[in-house]
Amino acid sequence: MIESNILVIDDDDDILLSAKLFLKLHFRNVITCKSPKEINVLLSTNDIDLILLDMNYQKGASDGREGLYWLEHILSIDKDYVVILMTAFGSVELAIQAIKKGATDFILKPWENDKLFATLSAASKLTQSKKKVKKLERIQSSLHTDIARKFENIIGDSTDIQLLQKNLLKVAPTDANVLILGENGTGKQVYAYEIHKKSLRNQQIFMHVDLGSLNENLFESELFGYAKGAFTDAKEDRPGRFEMAEGGTIFLDEIGNLSLTLQTKLLSVLQNRTVTRLGESKERPINVRLIAATNMPLNEMVAKGTFRQDLLFRINTVELLLPALRKRGDDIQVLAKHFIDVFSNKYHKPAKSLTLQAKKALQEYSWPGNVRELQHVIERATIMSENFEITEDDLQLSPHKFNHQQAVPMDLPLEEMEKAMVAKAIEKHKGNISRAAAELGLTRAALYRRIEKFGL
Repeated sequence: MIESNILVIDDDDDILLSAKLFLKLHFRNVITCKSPKEINVLLSTNDIDLILLDMNYQKGASDGREGLYWLEHILSIDKDYVVILMTAFGSVELAIQAIKKGATDFILKPWENDKLFATLSAASKLTQSKKKVKKLERIQSSLHTDIARKFENIIGDSTDIQLLQKNLLKVAPTDANVLILGENGTGKQVYAYEIHKKSLRNQQIFMHVDLGSLNENLFESELFGYAKGAFTDAKEDRPGRFEMAEGGTIFLDEIGNLSLTLQTKLLSVLQNRTVTRLGESKERPINVRLIAATNMPLNEMVAKGTFRQDLLFRINTVELLLPALRKRGDDIQVLAKHFIDVFSNKYHKPAKSLTLQAKKALQEYSWPGNVRELQHVIERATIMSENFEITEDDLQLSPHKFNHQQAVPMDLPLEEMEKAMVAKAIEKHKGNISRAAAELGLTRAALYRRIEKFGL
């Protein structure tokens, strides 16, 4: 049985019945219709692999003009559709014209069953090949090469990190949904990718989606895809991130930023394991492993009614909490050395070490931006240091963020602490968003989202 869906279009009931009886013995699904005017509806509600299209529909017609017209129409919907034309009035000239306009093949009626099967079997292989190429091209265009990926791995010997690594090894091969919690900069994406690498899906794609930076109006089209014509700029069919992650892992970062409306739409996809592209009505099955992450207190949000409890149950089969860098002091020197080695190599600098004063400064600093901030500090120091040792001055740490004179109390709830840090950074830099974002270890877009979130 060939796993292809075939659409047969012919105005002759006997032809349709004959085709269906024969083809359903060899192909997964056979759909028939009498009028090509039904093409739009059938293509939007079914996942069609092959189209067997008659060339004449009006009584007495034999020139094939209608078939060529509908061939062009089908290919205008999606140029990758595989269309095989059929007619009882064949000619070499007509066949050549059909192939030039994009037909895959041309057969005469009445057909021989063996020849029809061979033609459709070859066309089915072509369809599958086109789908694979199309998927790879879209994945390639959607993914950006992360030049820092080479040092994106779990570094640290502290008790918290050892426990996390132990739990990660337990959950990674299970395919269970995972929710990763932690402050900004603690490495949630690093842990998500590590789960993927140690999973049974490690040969497939790891799809990172930053929900925090995704415009609400683009949520459905970006995640679920869209059909040509679904909106003004939809000039071709496009799969969403869930479809592109087929067989692999999809990482939904900053899931706590979703509105209740978008939470409902996401929950429906996760429950049904299907997506429906904008502008279509057919459901497409998906096979992905879900990892989600947020720095927001989801349980508190559930209590306040701003996050759906059923969605929380769906995404956190297993929950991993990443500790802040200030709570894993034993790892600061290990991480610093790791980043020095990485950036010395990246920027072709001689190997450097930290002075005792620099090490002490690193230990006493509060690290509001966590590992991401440490990475940024070491990268800058590695570039700017003129000696073989990195000094305390080279680190350029903010004086008011040392543990002995904390600018922000460390016993505040996580969200309040983050709000206070954002407010102080903006105040310190007199509203300069770029500088405040750099100090916090955030992008400008991420800082703007927090300003809006906290009403600052």
